[in-house]
Amino acid sequence: MVSFIKFNIAKLSGKVACQLAKYGPGSGGTYPGHVFTKIGGQESIPKLSSDLKLGSVLITGTNGKTTTTTLLIKLMSKDIQIRRSYENNILNSIVTALLSQKGDLGIFEYGIRDLAHGIPDTVQKLINPVGVVYTTISQEHTQVAGVKNPFESYYKAKKLLSQGMQRGAIVTNCDDPRTAFIGLSKEDDVTVNYYGIECDLIEDIGDNSIECPKCGKTLDYSHFYLNHRGVYTCECGFKRPQPNVKLVDVKFDSDSWTLNIEGDLYNYFAQKNVKFNLELNVPPFGFHNIYNTLASITAYATFTPKVENIETTIKEVFNNLDMSFIPPGRFEVVDIGGKFVGLGQGDNGDALKINAMFMKQFVDAPLEFIYTTPDENEEEIFEDHYKVVKSMNPAHVIVVPGRHSIKKAEEYYNIIKQDFPDAEFYPLSYEEMDVRIEKLNQLARNSDYKYVIMTGCGEEQAMWEEIKKKMINR
Repeated sequence: MVSFIKFNIAKLSGKVACQLAKYGPGSGGTYPGHVFTKIGGQESIPKLSSDLKLGSVLITGTNGKTTTTTLLIKLMSKDIQIRRSYENNILNSIVTALLSQKGDLGIFEYGIRDLAHGIPDTVQKLINPVGVVYTTISQEHTQVAGVKNPFESYYKAKKLLSQGMQRGAIVTNCDDPRTAFIGLSKEDDVTVNYYGIECDLIEDIGDNSIECPKCGKTLDYSHFYLNHRGVYTCECGFKRPQPNVKLVDVKFDSDSWTLNIEGDLYNYFAQKNVKFNLELNVPPFGFHNIYNTLASITAYATFTPKVENIETTIKEVFNNLDMSFIPPGRFEVVDIGGKFVGLGQGDNGDALKINAMFMKQFVDAPLEFIYTTPDENEEEIFEDHYKVVKSMNPAHVIVVPGRHSIKKAEEYYNIIKQDFPDAEFYPLSYEEMDVRIEKLNQLARNSDYKYVIMTGCGEEQAMWEEIKKKMINR
């Protein structure tokens, strides 16, 4: 138990740091949290977290964390004052939000790349959340801080964020076997609300089967929605849970989509089941954002203390949504004088495939693929990426290092060249990021092709956003 004096000195110092951070460059989202923890120790965090009358909700996953958090903040802010943190995926950013903001509920994005740096079980104990929201889990960042991070360890780290929960609710994607298994494993301890798709109009192609998270055998799918997300069973008895919130119908138009969503779930604070039926008109934001929409709606309906507002608030937010909610660096298609360039981060196979599916909506002529590669010890990501590259059937391929290793990028290029003999390689240095950004911009702008897709690994937001700015401003 931290002493009263030590806690208050740490809290006062943290609040002073919040004021100083307003005038200093960078790190403002984490510096006050660092000061508080340095003085008070991690043992002071539970007391600080207890300032939240309703508790906190943590959002994690491989893809969709920031977008889901952004949408959930838009929804919940209509009902109550909240404390929030997103994009800074570390514990100190959560502590900074607790120090610098006011509100009864915390909504915090929490990214986890490995056990050592993510400390998910420690975070769960310190923050003691009433909710954990899972988006989807796929292979990402198999190298962390120069060390190989096996997918099994990455998946374990995600599970640990909610494993110790003995109160509250978990919101999770039932179409993803990995996140569904996390929910099924916790049903005896907490409420679990599942979300997913029940609409045959959305169907992925190819065999995206993965191993059963319960027994390790290959799952049997009757329908794929997006990559490994779909309807699945296993001979061991593991199968897709029924969604509490589900997309039941969709209409795709060029300038807007209509989503029909049904909900029947348990609200944690009202301690009762609530039902809703929604028809939402949203921008044509890509299949992946259907899942982010479902995740945010399910989390909102689970944790809002004002259940009477659910339908009205959801309709107000989503019927007035525009593309500005998509975080910086994410994939977009830019029209530069009649040339269509799709660009943005795609650090894992799941993300790259989503980008490719989005780009295909625009393509009616030969396509050039400018691919930015993974690094050393990320061969699994390259294998997933390369399946997507080949599925686009590009007329021409350009390969550029997406991370540090030029040597590894060239190895990936030599594999690609076996299928695309006229592929080109540009050994651009990671340390000279401005040069890399300028060259990628030039390659897309000067392409001989009307359609160009440029995606893969890289600085997750900064690199892609700078390329977009250069492309749009010229």
